Amino acid sequence: MSCNAADIPLGVSSLNSRYAEEQPALSGNGRFLAFVSNRNGSQQLLVYDLETQSFIPTPRLNRRETVAESPSLSYTGRYICYLTSNQGRPVIALYDRAMQQSQILTPSYGGWVRNPYISPDGRYVVFESASRGQWDIEVLDRGPTVELDIPNGATVTVPQ
Repeated sequence: MSCNAADIPLGVSSLNSRYAEEQPALSGNGRFLAFVSNRNGSQQLLVYDLETQSFIPTPRLNRRETVAESPSLSYTGRYICYLTSNQGRPVIALYDRAMQQSQILTPSYGGWVRNPYISPDGRYVVFESASRGQWDIEVLDRGPTVELDIPNGATVTVPQ
């Protein structure tokens, strides 16, 4: 089966629109797609459910005065890690779809950050930082008390 531009549905409620759609990220279970779009007149991060073919509400994720980009999703898409800005500097933020709120994970980070990626279970976030004058890889452990994003019935072995 092939796909061409004429076969792609366009519209406000469909996955594609006549506006720029970029930086796609797929959840570990393959159900949710996060991407950056300017379909509503400003750049925003959208989440689309591929199973129901509909957008997922994400209250308090997008704010007018900031740009969200480089999304990464945990296994079921509960956690969305992304790059945004705080007082003109790039920071890494995490949106929890269950709690419907964002938090900045790198509020006072010394250098520039880019390309965040969240682990499937939602505990770890890796990203690039330039705090030492070159791009290095950083691993942020959100801690052992974080509610993990794992499939129902799965068991988790905690490292000692």
